[in-house]
Amino acid sequence: MGSELMKIAEGFSIVAEGLRGLAKAEGGTKEKAVKEQPSATEKAQKQDVAKAQPESAAQESPATLEGIRELMAQKTQEGKSKEIKELLQKYGAAKLSAVKPEDYPALMQEAQVL
Repeated sequence: MGSELMKIAEGFSIVAEGLRGLAKAEGGTKEKAVKEQPSATEKAQKQDVAKAQPESAAQESPATLEGIRELMAQKTQEGKSKEIKELLQKYGAAKLSAVKPEDYPALMQEAQVL
């Protein structure tokens, strides 16, 4: 039963993280007022990702849909939504999933420059 509860708790943690990301993207003010501390599970996941992929290696890795999605999410949080939309339109797509896989490397490179 304990492992089942841990799986449920991890699920809630993932949902909460997603909601925090949406609130940031919408410019939520409540999140700025309330400082949240990441759970032990979130800390462990972030450490595992950091160990598996240092920043320099992430930039040198081949462009994948998930990698581009993460980069574009970061750029959107930096306030570059308009530039991201224009970049997608340059590749003939209204959304990232419509971009041709052969265009991923060039798209990722241009997105990094934003």
